[in-house]
Amino acid sequence: MQTTTLFRPVGPEELLLIEQTGMKEFPPRLPGQPIFYPVTNEEYAIQIARDWNVRDSGVGYVTSFEVDAKYLSKFEIRKVGGQIHTELWIPAEELEEFNSHIIGQIRVTQEYD
Repeated sequence: MQTTTLFRPVGPEELLLIEQTGMKEFPPRLPGQPIFYPVTNEEYAIQIARDWNVRDSGVGYVTSFEVDAKYLSKFEIRKVGGQIHTELWIPAEELEEFNSHIIGQIRVTQEYD
């Protein structure tokens, strides 16, 4: 099976919820959050964790994880800013299925405070 590496910048509250799943799943979206946004490169994830998560919650983490590439092919990569600002838009109602296609564990690769 081929996999694709994705990244997700998170704050401490989301990381705690991920840890409670054994580092296997992302938590359901909150009301008013219709999309789950994993990003396609670590540079963009670092930028969000360092510049936004630290400002908003005092600490920011970058997570990295592998997803079944065949499953991911149904989602379009969206460019939302500069060259590195690329992400996938996973509808909140599909997050449970998305989680089932994560291969292995979600890893914390960077921490900023």
